Amino acid sequence: MGIAQEFKDFAMRGNVVDMAVGIIIGGAFGKIVSSLVNDVIMPPIGVLLGDVDFSDLAWPLKAAQGDIPAVTLNYGAFINTVLDFLIVAVAIFAMIKLMNAAKKREEAAPSAPPAPSNEERLLTEIRDALRSR
Repeated sequence: MGIAQEFKDFAMRGNVVDMAVGIIIGGAFGKIVSSLVNDVIMPPIGVLLGDVDFSDLAWPLKAAQGDIPAVTLNYGAFINTVLDFLIVAVAIFAMIKLMNAAKKREEAAPSAPPAPSNEERLLTEIRDALRSR
C-alpha cells in the first residue's frame, strides 16, 4: 500500500473528519464569543465603571520615541481574552453535562425483552400442556 493510499485511508476515517468539523465550528464559535465579549458584554461594564474601554487599558512600560511606538502592557485586551475563555469553557461544560445526562437517561431506560424464539414458544406450549393434564 502506498503512502498516498495510507494517507487517504487515514483522512477519510470518521474520527478525523469529525475532528476537522469540530475544529472549524470551534473557530467560528470563538469568533462569535469574541464579538459577544467585545461588542455586547464589555461596553456596559465599561459604562458602569466610568466610561472605561477595556481594549484601551494598558500600562506604559516605555514612552514612544520618534518613530518607535510606545511599549505597553495591554491588560485590557487580556481581560477580554479571559472573558472569551470563560464563556467558551462554560458553554463546553454545559454541552458535556447535557450529553452525559442524555447518555445516562439512555442507559437507564430498560429495553424491552427480546421476543421468544420459536423453540422457546414450543417448549412453553409443551410445558403448559403437561401442566394441564
